[in-house]
Amino acid sequence: MAGTSSVAGEVFVDALPYFDQGYDAAGVREAAAALVEEETRRYRPTKNYLSYMPTPDFTTFEVMYTLFLFHLCRYELPAPSSGQKNDITAWQESVNNSMAQLEHQAVRIENLELMAHYGTNAWKVYNDNLAFMIELAQKELQKCRKQIQDLNWQRKNDQLAGGAKLRELESNWVSLVSKNYEIERAIVQLENEVGQLKQQHGEENKENIRQDF
Repeated sequence: MAGTSSVAGEVFVDALPYFDQGYDAAGVREAAAALVEEETRRYRPTKNYLSYMPTPDFTTFEVMYTLFLFHLCRYELPAPSSGQKNDITAWQESVNNSMAQLEHQAVRIENLELMAHYGTNAWKVYNDNLAFMIELAQKELQKCRKQIQDLNWQRKNDQLAGGAKLRELESNWVSLVSKNYEIERAIVQLENEVGQLKQQHGEENKENIRQDF
């Protein structure tokens, strides 16, 4: 399985997932899942990752709702109250309010007419700009995907080449170890033979000396 080792603050990958075998072996996936589960169970966040989000301010919402109601009042045309039926000033304020609302509606109608005349072209230009931005984003996405694919292919090729080299070195190592073992065994055998020859030669010398006497 893949792993890493750290030396002097640097991280080196010590596995070749494109080359290594055994990932599909029985129990490997379960063992990996168990390691992840254990790490997840022991992990305790040391910071609040949502601290950057503002706390909801209900006072602000209430103010916005009040402003909304205030804007709705602009579209009302209230008459003077029953106690101001004979107050010319109150009637004048009501008339002024009606004229302001009428002018406001006239401006809205004018804006609608302008939008009906120019809005289609403006919307087309907006859609064209949006389509152009989407096209640029898609090209950038394709570029990123190609870079990722090229990087993965490069990693695969490097790992396969490295794996083949490791396999060759391992084979050479096994061969050298085997040769060393054969040499050591031959040395031991030669030492035994030399010992036997020395012993035999010694016994022959003793026999010759005995015969001389």
